[in-house]
Amino acid sequence: MLGMQALLTTVAWEVFQRTREVWPLAMLGLVQFVPVMLLCLPAGQLVDRFERRRVLLCAVLVFLGGALILTVNSARQGPLWITYITLALVGGARAFAQPARAALLPEIVPRESFANAVAWSSGSFQFTMVAGPALGGWLTYLTGRATEVYALTALCCVIYLGCLLRITPRPRPAGREPITLRSLGAGLAFVWTNRLILAAIALDMFAVLLGGATAMIPVYADVILHTDSLAMGWLRSAPGAGAVLMSLILTLRPPLQRAGRALLWAVVVFGLMTIGFGLSRTFPLSMACLFALGAADMISVVIRNTLVQMQTPDAMRGRVSAVNGLFITASNELGEFESGLMAHLFRRESDPTFGPQVAVVSGGVGTILVVALVAWLCPALRQYGDITTRKTSQD
Repeated sequence: MLGMQALLTTVAWEVFQRTREVWPLAMLGLVQFVPVMLLCLPAGQLVDRFERRRVLLCAVLVFLGGALILTVNSARQGPLWITYITLALVGGARAFAQPARAALLPEIVPRESFANAVAWSSGSFQFTMVAGPALGGWLTYLTGRATEVYALTALCCVIYLGCLLRITPRPRPAGREPITLRSLGAGLAFVWTNRLILAAIALDMFAVLLGGATAMIPVYADVILHTDSLAMGWLRSAPGAGAVLMSLILTLRPPLQRAGRALLWAVVVFGLMTIGFGLSRTFPLSMACLFALGAADMISVVIRNTLVQMQTPDAMRGRVSAVNGLFITASNELGEFESGLMAHLFRRESDPTFGPQVAVVSGGVGTILVVALVAWLCPALRQYGDITTRKTSQD
């Protein structure tokens, strides 16, 4: 994940430097989302039928191949369509990796420690969101190109493979449910009928979809803040730094007793900080807003992931995690597409800062409106208490 975060940051930088347009940045998110949308349901079925670690190993092998292709293409200054096709392949692998990784964790960690484990796991992931973009920005700054970053990602994938081979999950019966349209859609049906899970996932999806400020970071760094690729790497790292700090705080405190309210307020802060970043014209203020944005998002991540895994039977964790992964990918990749599209639609030749600022600020406002709507439509989420307690969809 360290390497993948460095890769994704550097791909955005490379595409913007070669095209000087925001529309190609929007397409980066779209080409990663479409494979996840198409493959999420069969991926969840596969994760429930076979050993989850092996599914994850296969996905990481695709990550490795993608990093090697990008390394060669960047070194040769090859066409950008190769970059887009490679990211689509990586997106397809993510459709399998996300539910496999999420469903694997309950096989390793006991239930009473699961919320704490989610905080540690999410914090480790967020650390890669700090170190990865910073490392990618630093290498790009030193070399003036993206090739070395992609090669580093390939090395990180090899290390990841070695770590996965050392994990021994608890044995569990292999799923033998026949693959039918009904079984493929079972995860989606389960989420739809569980109001708590549906509200938590939908809240996160629409909030991040609208508040996709990070998609505009390459543009902000260049056009608005007038900084270099090194500073861009620090900007991409700021949300992760805030998330890491918040994850440490969450691991040191007992499980949240008013998880629903905490989730709603966390997303409100996320929206406010998105607006602050959109209006900022100075590097320190932009860093501070992104840092606070990441801290708020970590609260949402821990509550949502714990709620989903605790409310889902083990036999369905792969399929439900796949649906959750689809929502997450939709919020991230489609959020980048939405931000790029808004910036493109509101572009002004006389003021190149106008379009990006409209995209970010309007997204933050939309995020806050989504919180109000979800809180009104789902009182059960407002009343959700102990994060580790299992409730039925009728609670």
